Amino acid sequence: MNNKQHIAKIRRLPLVIGLVALAMLSCADKDTGMVYVTDFDKPVYNPDDEGENNIIKETVRVFEQATEGYHSYRIPSLTAAPNGDLIAFAEGRKLTSLDYGDIDIVVKISSDKGKTWGALKTVVSEGEGTWGNSTVVTDFKNNRIWLFMSWNSDSHSQHGGSFNGKDYPAVSQWGDRKVYTIYSDDNGQHWSEPVDRTADLVPLDFIWDAVGPGTGIQIEQGPNEGRLIIPAGERNIYSDDYGQTWKFQRLPKNTFEGSVVELSSGLLLRNDRAVAGTWNRGRYRYVSKGSIEGGFPAFSADINLIDPRAQGSILRLSFQPNLIAFINPARNDGDTMPYRCNMTLRLSSDDGRSWFASKQLNYPGIAQDDLCALGYGGYTSMTKINQEEIGLLVEHVTDPTAGAAVDRKHSIDFHYVNLNWIKQ
Repeated sequence: MNNKQHIAKIRRLPLVIGLVALAMLSCADKDTGMVYVTDFDKPVYNPDDEGENNIIKETVRVFEQATEGYHSYRIPSLTAAPNGDLIAFAEGRKLTSLDYGDIDIVVKISSDKGKTWGALKTVVSEGEGTWGNSTVVTDFKNNRIWLFMSWNSDSHSQHGGSFNGKDYPAVSQWGDRKVYTIYSDDNGQHWSEPVDRTADLVPLDFIWDAVGPGTGIQIEQGPNEGRLIIPAGERNIYSDDYGQTWKFQRLPKNTFEGSVVELSSGLLLRNDRAVAGTWNRGRYRYVSKGSIEGGFPAFSADINLIDPRAQGSILRLSFQPNLIAFINPARNDGDTMPYRCNMTLRLSSDDGRSWFASKQLNYPGIAQDDLCALGYGGYTSMTKINQEEIGLLVEHVTDPTAGAAVDRKHSIDFHYVNLNWIKQ
């Protein structure tokens, strides 16, 4: 054997070992009764294989507080349309940054990977009621974009409150909080009329409810290829007929504001925000791995992911190589607005068991040490632009230490990054 052949053999050895290890993990992993996809080729991701050495990191303000008719913008949702455009949704909060009152769902579209964005459009608006928690999924097989939303009238709020001389009693019975869907068949330019899905998708023992927020997924491989899944409070909402009908699957309690990703084994991973009591016992993200057919076990803390009890986002980038991204505010020293910062984007090559790369988001002209005090961070949403590039929306609050939400103003920024930036 000559020297070049010997070197090539050595370089291939870690890949072979990695493939064997991953195959053993898949066969030994028995979280549910679901049959695994045993013939799927899962090459190990090599973080040192840079490919092109270009590093991409761009930041653009998409929704600016106190502009275009709204006091604040919160709760982002982002997807790539079938034609490649990026579609960004947000709650347009007209009078305050409060979670209740006159709130619409608004949208902007970019055709150049987020460098510029079109004019703001209102997707749904009905009097002074509250539309919220937009959660989007793109059906790439039928070129249709689905948007799920929660709604309650202007007579209610989650916990009760008052503003500007008006009282908003707490939601107190089933049906006070509803689930609606709309869809677009022209890459987000026009939207259908809202359809009330409450009777089919909200369990009868629920009082308060919320979908998402953020993004859903379409299954890419295996016997359920094409299935649409929307994460929702204590359940997964799903469709096996491309949205003609929707069903739900109950999940174990103690988490809310969920995110979902397809694993290379064929299972699903829910990565959720803990409810207060659970979070106080372990200040982390909470995860459960299962399937629609086989169910999900109780959620458990992921000690690799500290969390200030806020929403986060997870995203499948590719199956070959096996690569998942995750972002959340990487703090756990508190659970109110000032702690929703240190926005950290991570990469995993083993279906979220570990994270081989992580990097905090940065902003042009602002020192990294100043980002928390200046309110850069909060709720997020991610979409894949391609296997090397990610688009994500992240909230910004003007005064995170303001004692009351009524004194805050919120905006939303878009970040465009590639894998080389995260690994840099």
